[in-house]
Amino acid sequence: MNKKNNRSILLAKIHLLKFCNHCTVFDEYQFLYIDYVKKREFINMKLYVKILALVWLTSASAISLAETATFAGGCFWCMESDFEKLDGVSEVVSGFTGGKTPNPTYNGNHKGHYEAVEVTYDPSVVSYQDLLDYYWVNIDPFDAQGQFCDKGSSYLSAIFVANDNERKLAEASKQKVVDEFSDQKVVTPILATSTFYPIKGDEIHHQDYYKKSAASYKFYRWRCGRDSRLEDIWGERVTH
Repeated sequence: MNKKNNRSILLAKIHLLKFCNHCTVFDEYQFLYIDYVKKREFINMKLYVKILALVWLTSASAISLAETATFAGGCFWCMESDFEKLDGVSEVVSGFTGGKTPNPTYNGNHKGHYEAVEVTYDPSVVSYQDLLDYYWVNIDPFDAQGQFCDKGSSYLSAIFVANDNERKLAEASKQKVVDEFSDQKVVTPILATSTFYPIKGDEIHHQDYYKKSAASYKFYRWRCGRDSRLEDIWGERVTH
C-alpha cells in the first residue's frame, strides 16, 4: 500500500472518529476498518467515501432531530443522574440558568440562578410531555425553600420553556399536579428559557458527578433524604 493510500486511509479514519460520538452506525464501520488493517489488505477508498457519506448523513439527521429541554430540581447531580436513565435522552448537562449574573460558577457568584440541567433528547423516542411527567415525580413540588436537604434560591425547582407549545404542555402538567394535591400548594414555576451556563473549567467534575464519584454521590443522595421524600409524595411512580 503506497504512502498516498496510507494518508487517505488515515484521513478517513480521522473523519470517522470525528463523527463517532453522534452516529450509531460507527462501530460497525470501525470494526470493518480494523479488520482490513489487521489483514493488511488494500482498502477500497470508494467504499470509505460511501461510509463517510453515510456516517455524515446519519450524524446530521440525529443532530437535527435532537431537541433540548431545561429543568431545575435542586441538586443537578441528582437531576442529571435521573434524566440520563430515561430512554431517548442522549445527554444531560449540569449548569446554571434563570439569572442575570454572567458566567456563574458553583463556588463563585451564581446569584439569581437555578442549578439546572439541559436535557438533549430524541422526540421520536421520548416526547416533551414524557419529560414533564418524568420531571414531576423526581422533585418535591411543594418545597418553597429549595429541594430536600438543599435550601436556598439556587436549589428551587422550575421548568424552563422555550416556546408556546412547551409552555402550554408545562402548564397543563402542572395543573394535573395541582389537582391531584389540592390540599397543598405547588410552588414550581414555569419560566421562559434564558442563557444556560454549563459547569466547566475547574468545576468540570460536577458533570457526571454520579459516575465519577459514585460512592460520594450515593451517600449524599441518601443523607439528603431525596428518595425517601419522593416515595412519600409519589409512591410507586418514583423512578429511582
